[in-house]
Formats: sequence, C-alpha cells, structure tokens
Amino acid sequence: MNCIIIDDEPLAIDVLADYCKKLDFTEVVGTYTNPLDAISAIKEKNVDLIFCDIEMPQISGLEFISALENRPLFIFTTAYTQYAVEGFELNAVDYLVKPIPYHRFIKAVSRTKEILSQKEKPVMTNIFPSFGSGTDAQKFIFVKSEHENIKLELDDIQYIQGLKDYLKIHITGTNKTILTLLSFKDLMNKLPQNQFIRVHKSFVVNINFIKTVQRNRIVINDIRIPIGESHKSQFYAILGL
Repeated sequence: MNCIIIDDEPLAIDVLADYCKKLDFTEVVGTYTNPLDAISAIKEKNVDLIFCDIEMPQISGLEFISALENRPLFIFTTAYTQYAVEGFELNAVDYLVKPIPYHRFIKAVSRTKEILSQKEKPVMTNIFPSFGSGTDAQKFIFVKSEHENIKLELDDIQYIQGLKDYLKIHITGTNKTILTLLSFKDLMNKLPQNQFIRVHKSFVVNINFIKTVQRNRIVINDIRIPIGESHKSQFYAILGL
C-alpha cells in the first residue's frame, strides 16, 4: 500500500514514517511539508493512502483534500478534534488525533487495507431496465460485513445510511441492519442506479420502498429521511415530481 505523508511539522512526519516502516504492507513513497508539492506525486506514484495534517500555513488539509480529483483514500492527522465532523463528511477513512498512539495507527491503516481489498474485487454491474423489473435483472449483491461476505437481495434493501466510515444497510421485514466498510461510491457501483438513488450525503434509498414524499423528507417504513439540497432536483426529476 503506497502512502504519502503531508504535515508542516517534520517531527510528525517522522513519527508516521516510522510507524509505516514497522508494517509489511505500507510503503511511504513521499513526504511533504507543503501539500501543493504532493499533487504531482499523487498523480504519478499510484498513491493508495494519504496521511494529511489539517492546520497548515499554505492550505488546510480539508481544503487540499476537497480540491483533489480522483483522490486516494486518506486519513486526517491533527492535534485538533474540532475538525472531526468535517473530516468524516469528506469520507476520511479515519481521524487520528496527535500524539497518535500506535494501536490507533494500526487500526486506521488496517481499515484502509480492508477498503482497498474490497475495491479490487470484481463488481457485479447489471443495471435494471426499469424499477427492478425484467427477467435478466440483477437480483442481489454481496457485501462484506465483519469477516464474511453476505448476500443481500436487492428487493429487501430499504435504504442505506452513512455513519462516519461505515454504511448501515437497512433490510425489510426483520428490522435487521448490516454494517459494511464500503464507501457510498463503491456500493452505488454495485447497485442498479434507477432503483437506488442518493438523496442526501448520508442516505441512499430504494425507490420501491418510498411511501410518501413530504417537502424535504422521504418516508420509508415510517422513517423520515432528509433530501439534501444538492440531490433534490435529480431525485424529483426521476420521480417525475
């Protein structure tokens, strides 16, 4: 797993570089005190993971990561806890507070390794010709939860909720939920796009389970799910509202 470290404090870089050397699956391919110097490396060195500080003089880590196109996985490393929410809203793998204990570092990079292993697996990508109809339509997907791959019937998935670095998949009938480390992007690649719609930064819904639409809310099984402003026009267009 190719990593780069971005931090304006050389000592902080040395700590993370030393941690990485202790693992047989991480290799530091670049260290930078100025985030802007890392841009070419991210494009050219097949970077899998960025360790990025947040408060830096040239540009904040939040601004830098937000500006990246096709960005690798990333972990924020900072002495300040107040940016945690913003960090996870950008889909950070983890948020490590300095001084970083080695066991927390291990947990974060192990989680990254797991996410990368999921991305390397073949993706089932049949698309429904209509809202779940058709004899050749995709009927199920597999998602990894804990240490097993679980088969989920698409018609049983009511909605998917983002919880920091996990997704919570709500299943019909038994009030059962499945937790997975997949990102929204990776999961949406598995799902038929005209049956499952992203309606909020934290929610994807199965159209077939929508009971009513109330202003900026969707009701599924008496659960009210918010509709985000950036997703509203597309959602209403698909439903013909």
